[in-house]
Amino acid sequence: MASSSRGKREATSPPPPPQRSMSRRMTRAQTMMVDLPNEDSSFVDSELLPSSIVFISPILRVANEVERDNPRVAYLCRFHAFERAHRFDPSSSGRGIRQWKTYMLHRLEKDEEETHHRLASNDPKEIQLYYQMFYEKHIKEGHVKRPEEMAKIYQIASVLYDVLKSVVPPTKIEEKTNMYAKEVERRREQKEHYNILPLNAIGFRPPILEFPEIKAALQAVRNVSNLPMPRGHQSPPAQHDYQEEPTHKDKSITDILDWLSSVFGFQKGNVANQREHLILLLANADAMNQREEDYTQLDIVTVEQLADKIFKNYRSWCKYLHLKHHLLLPVAWDREQLFLIYIALYLLIWGEASNIRFMPECICYIFHQMADVVYGILYGNVHPVSGETYQEMAPDDESFLRDVITPIYEVLRKEAKRNKGGTASHSKWRNYDDLNEYFWSDRCFKLQWPLNPRAAFFVNSGELHPSNERVNQGSKEVSKPKTYFVEVRTFCHLFRSFDRMWIFLVLAFQAMVIMAWNSSGSVNSLFDAVVFRDVLSIFITYSFLNFLRASLDIILSLKAWKSMRVTQIIRYILKFALAAAWAVVMPIGYSSSVQNPTGLLKFFSTWGKDWRSQSFFYYAIAIYMVPNALAAILFFVPSLRRSMEKSSLLPITLLMWWSQPKLYLGRGMHEDMFSLFKYTLFWIMLLVSKLAFSYYVEISPLVGPTKLIMGIHVDSYEWHEFFPHLTHNIGVVIAIWAPIVLVYFMDAQIWYAIFSTLFGGIYGAFSHLGEIRTLGMLRSRFGAVPSAFSDRLLPSSKVIKAKRRRHDDATEKRDIANFSQVWNEFIHSMRMEDLISDKDRNLLLVPYSSGDVSVVQWPPFLLASKIPIALDMAKDFKGKEDADLFRKIKTDPYMFYAVIECYETMRDIIYGLLEDEADRMIVRQICYEVDISIQQQRFLTEFRMVGLPLLNQKVEKFLSVLLLDIEEPGVHQSQIINVLQDIMEIIIEDVMLNGHEILERANIHFRSQNDKEQRFTKINIGLTQNKSWKEKVVRLQLLLTIKESAINVPSNLDARRRITFFANSLFMRMPGAPKVRKMLSFSVLTPYYRENVLYSTEELNSENEDGITIKFYLQKIYPDEWTNFQDRIDDPKYKYSDKDKTEMEREWVSYRGQTLARTVRGMMYYRQALELQCFLEYADDSAIFSGYRNMDLNEEDHKSFYDHSQALADMKFTYVVSCQLYGVQKQAADYRDRSCYHNVLNLMLKYPSLRVAYIDEREETVNGKSQKVYYSVLVKGVDKLDEEIYRVKLPGKPTDIGEGKPENQNHAIIFTRGEALQTIDMNQDNYFEEAFKMRNVLEEFRKPRRGERKPTILGLREHIFTGSVSSLAWFMSNQETSFVTIGQRVLANPLRVRFHYGHPDIFDRLFHITRGGISKASKTINLSEDIFAGYNSTLRGGFVTHHEYIQVGKGRDMGMNQISLFEAKVANGNGEQTLSRDVYRLGRRFDFYRMLSFYFTTVGFYFSSLITVLTVFVFLYGRLYMVMSGLEREILQDPSIHQSKALEQALASQSVFQLGLLLVLPMVMEIGLQKGFRAAIGDFIIMQLQLASVFFTFQLGTKAHYYGRTLLHGGSKYRATGRGFVVFHEKFGNNYRLYSRSHFVKALELLILLIVYEAYGLSSRSSNLYLFITFSMWFLVVSWLFAPFIFNPSGFDWQKTVDDWGDWKRWMGNRGGIGILSDYSWESWWDEEQEHLKNTSIRGRVLEIILALRFFIYQYGIVYHLNISHHVKSIMVYGLSWVVLITALVVLKMVSMGRRKFGTDFQLMFRILKALLFLGFMCVMTVLFVVCSLTVSDLFAALLAFLPSGWALLLISQACRPLVKGLGFWNSVKELARAYEYIMGVVLFMPVAILSWFPFVSEFQTRLLFNQAFSRGLQISMILTGRKDATYSSPR
Repeated sequence: MASSSRGKREATSPPPPPQRSMSRRMTRAQTMMVDLPNEDSSFVDSELLPSSIVFISPILRVANEVERDNPRVAYLCRFHAFERAHRFDPSSSGRGIRQWKTYMLHRLEKDEEETHHRLASNDPKEIQLYYQMFYEKHIKEGHVKRPEEMAKIYQIASVLYDVLKSVVPPTKIEEKTNMYAKEVERRREQKEHYNILPLNAIGFRPPILEFPEIKAALQAVRNVSNLPMPRGHQSPPAQHDYQEEPTHKDKSITDILDWLSSVFGFQKGNVANQREHLILLLANADAMNQREEDYTQLDIVTVEQLADKIFKNYRSWCKYLHLKHHLLLPVAWDREQLFLIYIALYLLIWGEASNIRFMPECICYIFHQMADVVYGILYGNVHPVSGETYQEMAPDDESFLRDVITPIYEVLRKEAKRNKGGTASHSKWRNYDDLNEYFWSDRCFKLQWPLNPRAAFFVNSGELHPSNERVNQGSKEVSKPKTYFVEVRTFCHLFRSFDRMWIFLVLAFQAMVIMAWNSSGSVNSLFDAVVFRDVLSIFITYSFLNFLRASLDIILSLKAWKSMRVTQIIRYILKFALAAAWAVVMPIGYSSSVQNPTGLLKFFSTWGKDWRSQSFFYYAIAIYMVPNALAAILFFVPSLRRSMEKSSLLPITLLMWWSQPKLYLGRGMHEDMFSLFKYTLFWIMLLVSKLAFSYYVEISPLVGPTKLIMGIHVDSYEWHEFFPHLTHNIGVVIAIWAPIVLVYFMDAQIWYAIFSTLFGGIYGAFSHLGEIRTLGMLRSRFGAVPSAFSDRLLPSSKVIKAKRRRHDDATEKRDIANFSQVWNEFIHSMRMEDLISDKDRNLLLVPYSSGDVSVVQWPPFLLASKIPIALDMAKDFKGKEDADLFRKIKTDPYMFYAVIECYETMRDIIYGLLEDEADRMIVRQICYEVDISIQQQRFLTEFRMVGLPLLNQKVEKFLSVLLLDIEEPGVHQSQIINVLQDIMEIIIEDVMLNGHEILERANIHFRSQNDKEQRFTKINIGLTQNKSWKEKVVRLQLLLTIKESAINVPSNLDARRRITFFANSLFMRMPGAPKVRKMLSFSVLTPYYRENVLYSTEELNSENEDGITIKFYLQKIYPDEWTNFQDRIDDPKYKYSDKDKTEMEREWVSYRGQTLARTVRGMMYYRQALELQCFLEYADDSAIFSGYRNMDLNEEDHKSFYDHSQALADMKFTYVVSCQLYGVQKQAADYRDRSCYHNVLNLMLKYPSLRVAYIDEREETVNGKSQKVYYSVLVKGVDKLDEEIYRVKLPGKPTDIGEGKPENQNHAIIFTRGEALQTIDMNQDNYFEEAFKMRNVLEEFRKPRRGERKPTILGLREHIFTGSVSSLAWFMSNQETSFVTIGQRVLANPLRVRFHYGHPDIFDRLFHITRGGISKASKTINLSEDIFAGYNSTLRGGFVTHHEYIQVGKGRDMGMNQISLFEAKVANGNGEQTLSRDVYRLGRRFDFYRMLSFYFTTVGFYFSSLITVLTVFVFLYGRLYMVMSGLEREILQDPSIHQSKALEQALASQSVFQLGLLLVLPMVMEIGLQKGFRAAIGDFIIMQLQLASVFFTFQLGTKAHYYGRTLLHGGSKYRATGRGFVVFHEKFGNNYRLYSRSHFVKALELLILLIVYEAYGLSSRSSNLYLFITFSMWFLVVSWLFAPFIFNPSGFDWQKTVDDWGDWKRWMGNRGGIGILSDYSWESWWDEEQEHLKNTSIRGRVLEIILALRFFIYQYGIVYHLNISHHVKSIMVYGLSWVVLITALVVLKMVSMGRRKFGTDFQLMFRILKALLFLGFMCVMTVLFVVCSLTVSDLFAALLAFLPSGWALLLISQACRPLVKGLGFWNSVKELARAYEYIMGVVLFMPVAILSWFPFVSEFQTRLLFNQAFSRGLQISMILTGRKDATYSSPR
């Protein structure tokens, strides 16, 4: 092991160990370990070590290995390990050291007593003899073993020798022992553990090293003969205290990477890792360029192509900075070697860069400098004496990490600390992008080389001081400026990023209002002079909006000005000045044109004739629009624009500088003409439809009523009007038009849903999606499937394709044979997954070869019932002609095939069974008669058809007897003979007319001695044990016995879906399949944190409060799969033990959850598919026709072939799981963590090619100081343990810098291989049949394209496999399915804006590792890390495609709270995206139509959701204003308005959009494509019946709330959703905490608005449109208030409701404090809910206060409508209402203070106080009722008035928290808040409690949430549980 060399070199005479007698008896500490069931004690010894002494693990592992052979030697090994640990830490100060020492001392004491010498009388002799014996047995004899076995043997020998030296004095070590040790040391380097390539293997030569491409790559990499060797460096490095030997030593340089490491000091683990990486890259690339038989050496073209890919970004960076790149290739030097040196250098830098991998241009800078050093070594650095070039050797293996990477990492770490856990403003710290963009200017060269630690980049970065450290008052922290962009938290980013869209919408709206406002209202009015002049005013608006844009550019980028170029600042200032000038010029010009009106036609007709007399305004417009005209021209010629962006000509450079800031990113993103035409047409059609609808439905109908309203004079108000003389009723106009304006800006999202549905559906149909969607469709086209399979999924030459088109018989048979291999593996995989039963499997299998019969042998499910129908047809046939009968049979081809196959198979079975030649002759004669009668068309005259049914019965019985498993051969033989004789008798006597003649001829021909001897008594009983013969019998039995039931095979819906999709995909367009050797190699990477790997037995059987276990739940959800599983494990031929069955049961449950085990199983299908593809390519015809599964690995040829396919699969596929906490879990005391570790280890042992990468945290002593050190480690499973392969030291903890998941991926990406990388989440699955298509998908990277750009990410279709779990899961499944299919289909084509929305997309790996990785990781801003990979890829010149002929499984959240947390996370992420530089740059640099696509498919969707909700509030507040002020009454009672309903109708139009039903269109379209439109409509209706609309409306609120809050205040964070099975009831308190602020508060506000509108609105009583207008709002209120309870399992169970109420009351009453979680105390939760306000800016607080002011309008309006106000409109009424409110609050405060001060010690005084207050209250109320005419309705109205005002005071107090706390009112605010929470809780709880009283409600809800089977099971379970409780509770 790599860590075995980490101790100090021990002295010749080691000091004695600690005296054992001094040790105390102690138990093992729980902090060290926890016992797991079945955990091996040896594992505890060697694996559970404190991190600081993990270097002794190899010694303890050896002790465990030799324990069985020689326990005494094992004891000596353990004692040696203990000694080394004690020397390393004699004081036991390290974490866990003391507990481990105590445990080990007890173990040693026990071993010393129990172990005895076996080979000698003392320890020195014992171990010496054992060492010699071990060497001679395992090494000297020279058995050829695999490299991994030899590595282990040499590891053991090396450790044994170290132990031997500590036990045996040097003088007593025998010469033979020393000789053996030297030989071991010499060979040990060649036996190191390896990943894929055992490069140092000797003896046994692994097949992978025999590949010519590997040999050629290895030879090229090892070409170091002409390189100058570095000279040793004298200064020793810092030593680790426990190291046995210094890392600095003369290295043997064997290849280019060793040479570079010796120069620059790269780590050994990094060098080994990148060596394998480079060799595999070269080998795989070269295999595509050369033929296998023509190999001599590596092709220089291969090296140049690889260099072009890796250095494309570097060359672009150099060109951008006007530098000469350092990839210098002198003519005299070996080009291949130089290229390989540069490539290896880049890979070594990248492999050790850690977090700096997210900064690609920083890596370019490092490479630029180091490549210059390399060039200097090779050409410039000449030794003055010898004239040779030389270079000093690097000080040690960590010098590059220490001197280059760590200083940059430290800058990152300091900046990340400024983030303050995501609470600090983005503008106050620099993220990855800021620091990377520092290298976009030539200022980066101020860093110098070697890096200057005093450079400004490293110093003066505003060091954060610990809280206990005082800072000099004179020193001021100065933070570095942002680079190029500042992420300011404001909605203005939406306008700044998408300004062209907003300007277009605003100008279009203005123009439409102007046209609608004229008398005709027609579009033709534009030709009218006055209207045209008014329309031209849009240019004034345009100039103002441009001025706003220029202002925002300056305001929002101020904090980045220090880092900007001067030219960019000048551009901003000039843009601002010019925009300001135009904002002045345009209004002046327009005012001058008013005197000179002109129409549109007149304008154009006179423009050319008399242009000098035209108005100045028109010239101004013409000049102003010049840039737009130029942009339009360039839009239609994208190639010209692309050339201009890359041009260095001064005029063009100036033009581009003016049009957009010069940046390294975002250049050359233009599409080809055809793509541009498609998405332009899409958007022109959409915009025309949207604007026409807006004009004719929204704007035009409202103009008439608006004019009438503006003409009405209102002088009677129902409140105190502050502006009574305001003309034209502007307030009413605003109230009416505001919601219409919001709908206008939002409804483009609806139109996008409609058009994307239409385009996506049409495109999907043309792509052949859904052509085979049922089993009937599959049967009708199954005959064409094998040829389609061979054409699409197998490499085919033109000759073979031509033969296939000609229907060549040999080619067709070969196609079917090839297809059968894959099809049968597919079917077997579904059987192992328990989707189908054994019977289904047999019906679906296709025979490998049809050689025994003359027709194609189709799977039995196609031939089911064909034989019984044919028999009935023949029996009942009344005709005389054979041709008529055979014509009827041949009408169905499958029936004809079945009849022929049954006849020929039955003939072969009987003939093969018979031993007697006479019997065989009878069979031959019968068959001859059948054949000749058919040939001569006299079959019906020679044979009786009426005898066939009886014959059929006997044949079925015969086949059943053949398949019986009877232990006594004699009994079995007699049964077979009896039935066989019956069959032959029926044939001869009942079926054949002349059958007795055949029998007589046989008797005459074979006259025996005994004439009475019976026929058919001699059979070959041994044939019944033949596997292939038995399969033939089984198939024949299926053909004869299976009737109509097989039409529905398979019955499992998921199996049907997979079969039909696979068959359908074979007819879709996809690239041809290359040979395995020539396919692109790829890796799969899965990030894993601490989710479920495999469910434990306890988790399976633990019951919830209803007695439901996960196992029971899944048995009811998947009843058929559970039955199939039971059949499989109970099959006697497998002989599973009880332990095996328990383990398989765990797997069965885990494979139906979202577990890592399911993901790994799915991804490993790639390897199985590759092995099968190798078989199809390299196997000969005999192997193909005998079958893949029948291959005998004991045969030498087959074994060699198997090893070859394994090696090729290793070369093409790598799977790495990044288990971030694997090392922590390994040593954890927590049971669950340790269980996760063991499960991951078992996965590695189950799948030997699986690799696990993790971040290892160790305590190491460096220069006498203990410190934490971090490593990236790669391990594999070997012999029940994990074995370390590579270890790369990190500059610090990587996850401290960025978001967890991308950092987890980034640390492991260095261990991936290949040209492509698929990113897979651990909630995903894969299928064998889909894995077979992977090489086709990878060809998409190489497929010719129209444009210059090549795809860099391949998007794949997903299948959501969690849809069957519950109704909520089904809703989410349908929603997600529509997005990952039709949604992404349209995004990719025609819109060209598909990004990376998560896994399972496939990355162009080399493109992305040289451009920042596969995600972005900056804290908070990159919360949705995946989509930023798509943004980055697009900005850097790539694009993303989408492919639907392959699919990958994916799980989704299944419970209401899980889904809501997920939606909240995504909405948070979109809020952060809105602020990001990536969205800004894409929005600015896309052309107009692509920008629209980008907006409406990313942040625009969430902003539209926010606007949808905002529209409801704006509408109702507008109506509230009109109702409360009395304006609505005055206007509607006006005769001109009263006679027209135009106003209500115009307002009603927007309610249709609020319903949002059109957003489900994509879902319906996709289901229609996949299942048929009848099924789609049925699913849609069922979804509505299951309240899907309630669910989607609720999630609309989630999106709107979290998106809006993120933009206002921040607070984004990762929200763990759980992904488990939701079989538990969520308490009322949990739902209240989760949804109180996001839904309940807003819903209650809307409820009050609707009540007030209903109570005081005249229109509600005078018009039937009230319900239509407000229906969607009432629906929204009900959904937001009660959806969490409707979709909560057992949400209306009475007992649970009672428990929930008690739990909620306890939570409300509990006091908060430090350390008290929000789940246990309302006060803690209330404080937590205000976190966003604590960290928000002043702007955020002011906005919060302004928004809170809306609640005061209730009180202001309602108090004037109270009877007690007597219609007085004075402001004093409102003032008095505040007196009442304040008095009430003071009284409540007095009661609260009295309770605290007098409630305990002065009970009597407190009671007197309460009595006085009560009496006073009653007196006041009596006076008010009697004297002031107060009514009961006034009391209810006062509640509606004062409750919102109190809430507003609360919100304002929270926003001004520091001020309120300073004034001492905070406790009062808290008590008031508690009172409001009680009120809201009661309002919510009452309906739930009432419904819970009725038992049927709970039953209905369960049926609503889960399928019928589970509902029945649940009732049974509850009854059983009740009886069980009753039994136990009543023993008396």
